[in-house]
Amino acid sequence: MSVSVLSPSRLLGDVSGILQAASLLILLLLLIKAVQLYLHRQWLLKALQQFPCPPSHWLFGHIQELQQDQELQRIQKWVETFPSACPHWLWGGKVRVQLYDPDYMKVILGRSDPKSHGSYRFLAPWIGYGLLLLNGQTWFQHRRMLTPAFHYDILKPYVGLMADSVRVMLDKWEELLGQDSPLEVFQHVSLMTLDTIMKCAFSHQGSIQVDRNAFHQNDTIYSLTSAGRWTHRACQLAHQHTDQVIQLRKAQLQKEGELEKIKRKRHLDFLDILLLAKMENGSILSDKDLRAEVDTFMFEGHDTTASGISWILYALATHPKHQERCREEIHSLLGDGASITWNHLDQMPYTTMCIKEALRLYPPVPGIGRELSTPVTFPDGRSLPKGIMVLLSIYGLHHNPKVWPNPEVFDPFRFAPGSAQHSHAFLPFSGGSRNCIGKQFAMNELKVATALTLLRFELLPDPTRIPIPIARLVLKSKNGIHLRLRRLPNPCEDKDQL
Repeated sequence: MSVSVLSPSRLLGDVSGILQAASLLILLLLLIKAVQLYLHRQWLLKALQQFPCPPSHWLFGHIQELQQDQELQRIQKWVETFPSACPHWLWGGKVRVQLYDPDYMKVILGRSDPKSHGSYRFLAPWIGYGLLLLNGQTWFQHRRMLTPAFHYDILKPYVGLMADSVRVMLDKWEELLGQDSPLEVFQHVSLMTLDTIMKCAFSHQGSIQVDRNAFHQNDTIYSLTSAGRWTHRACQLAHQHTDQVIQLRKAQLQKEGELEKIKRKRHLDFLDILLLAKMENGSILSDKDLRAEVDTFMFEGHDTTASGISWILYALATHPKHQERCREEIHSLLGDGASITWNHLDQMPYTTMCIKEALRLYPPVPGIGRELSTPVTFPDGRSLPKGIMVLLSIYGLHHNPKVWPNPEVFDPFRFAPGSAQHSHAFLPFSGGSRNCIGKQFAMNELKVATALTLLRFELLPDPTRIPIPIARLVLKSKNGIHLRLRRLPNPCEDKDQL
């Protein structure tokens, strides 16, 4: 019997042959991929030939145009140079067309294009697929079912809860005044808006501004939006809390009985509405869908509102004459502010004008992504094919000199009663069918926070730390929003002294 043994040289030769074949295969695949990318880029260049833009590198796109945290400045520059829209090359084979013209905005927001997957996918592990991330018929069903949760009758009792949260924050500010140093307000406002959401969504008792509960453990939700710690453990903590609250409320509702009995006992909160709502076919939301909608409401109603309030306070601090006029209006309406109700909110027109102007200058959500599901032609005749990503630059729209003359000037009279403006020139809460479902809730909270703050404090800027706006999921400041606060005398206290 003979045994055949491979010699070392033959074995090495076989291995070498395999490696050569693998290398050739890899090179072939890379070549195919390169050809695909080249052809795709040529298709994009042809599709976008009607839309001029700054010169871009064939591989790195407009990376030279993008200095660190300079995106908003770049948008303003492009808005002035390229009419209505401008392609932004992320790299050689990927581009998104930035829109900042009201007619263009109206066309896109009047369609049903899905949100661009790449811009929002990192949020899914945190908030699930609620109204913010859903598309198509499922989105429509959820939107229709959730709309009653934002009816005026539901929102009215929330005003008192909002005021309670704001007062807790202002009390904390009074304690910090003795430190004689500027206050970074965004973190305080963010915690306050989270407190408000907890009360309105879950009927939470107490204040997480004073005693942080399990939901705020390890700052998990706060880190979602301000520190950006996208960890699996943080997701678990947030979801565990939401699941626990949902199950407890389900048991409570079953015990309390029918809707009318519940309404006689207490006001309905957001979670009540979700649990009692039904789709047209009679089905209810699954636990997974419930959690997604609650988490979405927590996220959107917390960080976006915090951004809006913080920038409003900064805008008023830098424009003292407008601040004082707002204060006079609010004082004549509310006195010392001991009580603020739903009916008061429509009786502060000048303050509302200032709030809107601040939202124009500092829109809480600087941009919205869409992916075209069908070709589109704009009013000026230019068109884009299916599959193109577009970014509706709300910041660019609000700073477009062709839409808003002298756009960097703070001028509340742009929003004076009877002033004429394009229906899609001002979009702090988006527009069309996918506008912010909670925009009335948000505006109420902006008014309550602004009114009560101005009655308590004079706001002054910190000239050594001017905020630098940066585009994140919400509009933030690279170096924080620092204000100096000066406690105002309480009219009641002055009368007591007399």
